[in-house]
Amino acid sequence: MNDLLRKKDLETNPTPRVPICLCLDVSGSMNRIVGGQTRDTGRKAFIDGREWNIVEGGVTALREMIGGVNLFYDNLLEDEVARFAAEVCVVTFGGSANLVIDFANLDRQEGTRQQKISNLTAQGETPMGEAVNMALDCLEARKDEYKEAGVDYYQPWLVLMTDGEPNGSEAEFNRAVSRTNALANNRKLTIFPIAIGEEADIDCLAKFSPRRPPLRLKGMNFKEFFEWLSQSVSRTSQSMPGDTVKLDTEGIKGWAEL
Repeated sequence: MNDLLRKKDLETNPTPRVPICLCLDVSGSMNRIVGGQTRDTGRKAFIDGREWNIVEGGVTALREMIGGVNLFYDNLLEDEVARFAAEVCVVTFGGSANLVIDFANLDRQEGTRQQKISNLTAQGETPMGEAVNMALDCLEARKDEYKEAGVDYYQPWLVLMTDGEPNGSEAEFNRAVSRTNALANNRKLTIFPIAIGEEADIDCLAKFSPRRPPLRLKGMNFKEFFEWLSQSVSRTSQSMPGDTVKLDTEGIKGWAEL
């Protein structure tokens, strides 16, 4: 998106912002079938460090996640306050880290958002450290733009979702862990580490989050998670920047294994 348009958004809409970065695993293992009818092709493939049976049909974990992300956007757009306060950035990691959608107001993203999200494909391995560093860079850049424009903002949010364990650069992973810990401990970042499926490495996710333990998604309850997340954004956007906003802990039971 044109930097001039991004800055113009801040001039025309001075509402305090809630910047949220979704850092999403789209490695090859997210192609695994989690529902629907399938037919075994008899073929096998070695993807993301594991051997998989190749089938036709069915619903993949990636499709379920895409449905949840689109629901998240739709819910925010329907909220009269969050629509103008929330800003969403999407970073994916599958083979490489990629910036899919950069920060901007939701209305400006709407022209291409659904296509970009719905066209996500699962491939490659899991460069988690590289993706988290990219996400943090995007958050820092947008915060600088807020400050330059004199627009107030709430503590940034980082949602990290993965179904495996990192296998990118160890140096990038360690740098990402160090950065997230420093920001979280200084109350400059709220991080939500979410494990997808039983193969996700909870211990690895915990390294990113010194103040909030990781949670494992219950089944493929992406829509329930993103419903809860949009409600949390709505609640935050109706508070004053700097206020402590309590999250709906009861609502967590609808999507997380506790």
